[in-house]
Amino acid sequence: MDGFEDLLESNTAYAEGFDAGGVGPTPAKNLAILTCMDCRIDVFAVLGLDIGDAKVVRNAGAQLNSGALHDLVLASHLLDVNRILIMPHTRCAMASGDADALSARVSDVTGHHLREVTPRAIDDQQEKLLSDVERLVAHPDLHAGTRVSGAIYDVDSGRLIPIQRN
Repeated sequence: MDGFEDLLESNTAYAEGFDAGGVGPTPAKNLAILTCMDCRIDVFAVLGLDIGDAKVVRNAGAQLNSGALHDLVLASHLLDVNRILIMPHTRCAMASGDADALSARVSDVTGHHLREVTPRAIDDQQEKLLSDVERLVAHPDLHAGTRVSGAIYDVDSGRLIPIQRN
């Protein structure tokens, strides 16, 4: 694990005080959260959660892509999840331009041209969030009665901004 010594050292300290060995695999709050992989989002702190309270799925832009959809549908059936929050955030790189612009940004910053990865850019973050919520609610495989909502996390204030159709 060359280059990961700091993480192993931190894990040793964490494990010495670890007391969550008895936490079960189903979330205590019957909650799953789809959010962005952005490092400014501490999901558990933002929502006042503890270990074992929620399942968390992350990807670039908190987008309901096929992988996230798959995981959330399974969680609704197998993990007692009956509430799903889709939570993108302000100042998200995926919501800042089109796919070509994001690919060009990678090339400009690193000199590497993306060949097999196409960024999933978001033109209108609020509309994308509403569309993802509606798509998940309407999905025929989502467990009946599962509630789905969306909110944008403001990385500058720490507040959630609930989003719904007018």
